[in-house]
Amino acid sequence: MASQSTSAPDDLNIFYSLHFLPPPRRTPSPKPAHLEDVKDSREESNGERSQQYQGLTGLRNLGNTCYMNAVLQCLCSISPLVEYFLSGKYITALCKENVEIATAFAYLMADIWLGDFDCVSPEVFCSVIGDRHPAFTKKTQQDAQEFLIYVLSELHETLKKLNKRRSQGSISIARENRGISPETSVITQLFEGQLSYEITCLECQNTTDKNEVFTVLSLPIPSETACSLQDCLECFFQQDILTWNNQIQCSWCGTKQDTAVKTCLAKAPKIVILHLKRFDCQGSYKRKLGTDIHYPLSNLDLSPYVYPLFRKNPKYSLCAVVNHFGYLDGGHYTAFCKHTVTQNWYSFDDSQVTEIPHSSVQSAAAYLLFYSCQAFSVPTRKH
Repeated sequence: MASQSTSAPDDLNIFYSLHFLPPPRRTPSPKPAHLEDVKDSREESNGERSQQYQGLTGLRNLGNTCYMNAVLQCLCSISPLVEYFLSGKYITALCKENVEIATAFAYLMADIWLGDFDCVSPEVFCSVIGDRHPAFTKKTQQDAQEFLIYVLSELHETLKKLNKRRSQGSISIARENRGISPETSVITQLFEGQLSYEITCLECQNTTDKNEVFTVLSLPIPSETACSLQDCLECFFQQDILTWNNQIQCSWCGTKQDTAVKTCLAKAPKIVILHLKRFDCQGSYKRKLGTDIHYPLSNLDLSPYVYPLFRKNPKYSLCAVVNHFGYLDGGHYTAFCKHTVTQNWYSFDDSQVTEIPHSSVQSAAAYLLFYSCQAFSVPTRKH
């Protein structure tokens, strides 16, 4: 990749003209020298180099925006999401109002995958996000998990449409299953799963079921030193007994009673995002858990938590990681992403992009884990 210029390359001009979009203004960003050194050491044709380094673009830090950059790099490494935006499919799904976030996201996706840049500035996307949520424009550190949930929610709201089959299947249980919507989007198709809660009154043994959709699973960490991801999953899905102030109103007894709640995975998403709850806040007491959590790079099996097990559930492979270094009130976010073209892992540290060995992907700083149930293909731009 050549150094950044203020004029869009041919692929980007094609992208904007096909999608009837004006090219956004960009601020040139410095090129990471060490990435250029790596590229210069490869003897490949210009075309091969162009494809090999698509998607390996740094993001300039706009002032404590490392949390934003890390999340955006992970989302921009998910091939079906990339292809959805590069192909222009998102345009036909845009709502009449509040299209700015999806459009700015498409601009950024095009810059990363079609541009001839080593580093770009996400200032357009940051500005649009800030108009809707001012906290994300302040030059203060924010939580990457909260930002991720907000972005996924905003993209869904902009791209959603009514799914008739889902609507017909949801009407009769809409009151019991809060959070289940008949509307669908590329976000729900890729990231949405469903939890099922079996709620049993310990006084009368009456059992009720409740379903809830999710895009991110927040997992408790059962140890302060070391544990595995399976330990975290087992802790999340274990049966809980709710007593005292946590009692639940029993419709049969007519009063609040001690209750047993068993959680299972009713529908596993294509891409499951796991949030490791490292930030422990109890009243005024706050701390960060530095637990070394071992997580697999492949063959993550969620079938022990799926019910009913009506079909063979696929194994999941890690595709991206958001890391948090430092303490609760400060620190730095980076991302590890698996490149769909080379199948190698890369570290994204704001503007710096470096290839890393598979052994380095296992990190005690891991905060968000992205797993996919199918191998990603190289994203293509369809006209």
